Amino acid sequence: MFTSEINRSALVLFSGGQDSTTCLAWALTHFDKVETIGFNYGQRHQIEMSCRGLVLESMKKSFPQWRGKLGEDHVLDLDILGKISDTSLTQDKEIAFAKSGLPNTFVPGRNLLFFTFAATIAYRRSLKHLVGGMCETDYSGYPDCRDNTLKSLQVSLSLGMDTSVVIDTPLMWLDKCQTWELAKHLGGDKLLSIVVNETHTCYMGERKALHPWGYGCNQCPACELRRLGFEKFKAQAS
Repeated sequence: MFTSEINRSALVLFSGGQDSTTCLAWALTHFDKVETIGFNYGQRHQIEMSCRGLVLESMKKSFPQWRGKLGEDHVLDLDILGKISDTSLTQDKEIAFAKSGLPNTFVPGRNLLFFTFAATIAYRRSLKHLVGGMCETDYSGYPDCRDNTLKSLQVSLSLGMDTSVVIDTPLMWLDKCQTWELAKHLGGDKLLSIVVNETHTCYMGERKALHPWGYGCNQCPACELRRLGFEKFKAQAS
């Protein structure tokens, strides 16, 4: 599938959540060299930055076959994004729908900036593939999660860097139930345990209550998607 060392390498946009953890497992299955990158952008659920390290350590401990593939973890400070964004993910405000019809959890330009900075790191590190957990199935209407947006961005980055940049989105056409299924396929019960106990998805940053599907407030849109997907996954497995 890959014809050179650079083609066998990837940089995973890794937030410490369910989707990016599943994408990390996917990348470790498909590539020989995998690095990770996270972004501190003043997010309300800041706890996810703490979860990142726990997930990475658990992955190394639980999967010896992946340990040697997992390389450097990069964390970039994009605090300016939170300062210029008027959203419920970067400010203490109620989650609601804006006049545009999008939920106010949408942080304009976030994924575009994430991939642009990731491409800059990947260029320096000789990593060809950028892996992200965006999807059109459970994406709340975010325009920067759409397949066409990311295909266009892939072309722009490749032209702007004067090198081939590949954006991989293994979850693009999966719903949350299928994301749980993919995690099970990639890493069995060990990976499912890491997703449930170590990852963070809740927009409110709630880490006090552990549910069968993981930690969270069980009320925000992120928790609802995760819970409903898990319940469907378990029902199909029984």
